[in-house]
Amino acid sequence: MSLYLESEGNGPHITLLHGWALHGGIWQDIADSLKDNWRVTVIDLPGHGASDMPEGDYNLQTLTAEVAQVLPQPTVLIGWSLGGMVAMQLAADYPERITRLILVASTPQFTKGKDWPHAMDPQILDVFANNLMQDYHSTVKHFLALQVYGSSDERKTLRQLQRLAFSRGDPHPRALQGGLTILARQNIRQRLSDITCPTLLIYGQHDNLVPRAVGNDLLALLPDAKLDVIHQAGHAPFLSHRQEFLQSITRFLDDHGK
Repeated sequence: MSLYLESEGNGPHITLLHGWALHGGIWQDIADSLKDNWRVTVIDLPGHGASDMPEGDYNLQTLTAEVAQVLPQPTVLIGWSLGGMVAMQLAADYPERITRLILVASTPQFTKGKDWPHAMDPQILDVFANNLMQDYHSTVKHFLALQVYGSSDERKTLRQLQRLAFSRGDPHPRALQGGLTILARQNIRQRLSDITCPTLLIYGQHDNLVPRAVGNDLLALLPDAKLDVIHQAGHAPFLSHRQEFLQSITRFLDDHGK
């Protein structure tokens, strides 16, 4: 199989990974802002956007292995939501290839557990999985609405997400189902100690999918991490609060050099 990617700009490598049901085009405004100083690569995850669907099981290990084959190196790696989980796995598996890690509204475990309270109720993802088989367009649109709920610019951000969601065609149904299974069942907290590069954690103050309290939990689990909370933002702060998001990552990158 092959993954679709776009690269532009000049300088050190910086790579961006999108979230569930979307594609790399979600990052276009951020990529445009970075390309004067960075070689920016945006990757469509397997089965999303213009990327092929992999054979066999659709799991985190498959996603990580496929992305690793096309990942520029060395690179700063930015991952949002599900893409953040892939980014964590990559940083743990290939520490020599990731110079700095930026996790946006992401978590090593998306659902609640006895020792992991700041997460989604597993029943919510079960409902999405069941609805997905009936009408996946409506299910994806509902998920997009949850991502912007509580943001100060909720309607505008939702329109952006809806406009972009299917602009590279429909995600493969098996990728959608497999992605939800990853979100519902995967737990990679035990790998966080293997992430040795400087890490920036960015959360929206009003994120209903990945609560900002996850950031405080991760500060205790990652060897070298910094936390930024973007006020009045939801699950997609790079869309709703683009300038604040760029300021956050620019400060982090400047502090740690290129």
